[in-house]
Amino acid sequence: MKKLLSVVLGLGIAASAVANEVSFEQYVEGMKQEALNNGISQQIVDKAFENVTFKPRAVTADRNQPEKKLTLDEYIPRAVPDWKVKQARDLYKKHYAELSRIGGEYGVQPRFIVALWGVESNFGKFTGGYSVIDALSTLAYEGRREAFFRKEAMAALTILEEGHIKPENMKGSWAGAMGQCQFMPSSFLSFAADGNGDGKKDIWNTKADVFASTANYLSQSGWDDKYTWGRQVKVPHGIDPSLEGRGEEKGKYLQEWSKLGITRYDGKPLPKLDEDIKAWLIMPDDENGRTYLVYNNYNVLMKWNRSYYFALAVSHLADRIKY
Repeated sequence: MKKLLSVVLGLGIAASAVANEVSFEQYVEGMKQEALNNGISQQIVDKAFENVTFKPRAVTADRNQPEKKLTLDEYIPRAVPDWKVKQARDLYKKHYAELSRIGGEYGVQPRFIVALWGVESNFGKFTGGYSVIDALSTLAYEGRREAFFRKEAMAALTILEEGHIKPENMKGSWAGAMGQCQFMPSSFLSFAADGNGDGKKDIWNTKADVFASTANYLSQSGWDDKYTWGRQVKVPHGIDPSLEGRGEEKGKYLQEWSKLGITRYDGKPLPKLDEDIKAWLIMPDDENGRTYLVYNNYNVLMKWNRSYYFALAVSHLADRIKY
């Protein structure tokens, strides 16, 4: 297994004039040296890479993302089936005391914490069985997004160095997304939180840490618990399509949208709030599909995952938990 590499082995320095044809094993040696240069201990480096293995299935998954596009009418029932709603409500009640404490601390409604938990990992049931170091080393070596995955591998080693989890227990998806909230290692370093005060940030097994990490991500990304995410609406036929979009300049206050003929989905007027709120018009399918006015909290969900469909699945599940 060979690769044409445009970096100086072990230094991670771009050098287009230098091309080293290296095996996966040689490439890993370069990663190990980079980790040592970054201050990771020899003990962690040796343990993390002890049985590192190239994973062809991770490469296949990365190259073959599903192309079939479902409409929202098809997607939402699949992403948020009734059985998942029931589980979400049951878990919301079961963990309410802890969720309420953490939600209050971070300023995030508990139902959104549970909704993200449900959509990301089916409440911790599907977290991935790949060694995170295997997956990230494989995808860095494969080269399509080398810089990204190599950086994530270094972040994963930092997590191990900090002692949050043992190398043999650091499992995740084929892309290296980890734990019940499916954080990439760099997101873990930025947002993971200790929810139960034991000094560790265990997003794999400790629900309090999963909840606190999720809430911390939303809080630091601009969440405002005075508001919800948005609402499905009806738009008048022939509305100017240039009004659609999430750019800053596209935002209008609810009463401005009301004057343009937009109503609630049931045809009633948009709410009149004591303090009007800015909203954005989105049409993820087209003007003939589902249409929404979304608030800044929805934009925060889009930072978590840049998919309209993902953010709407989380929002829909959060609403089903509430009602």
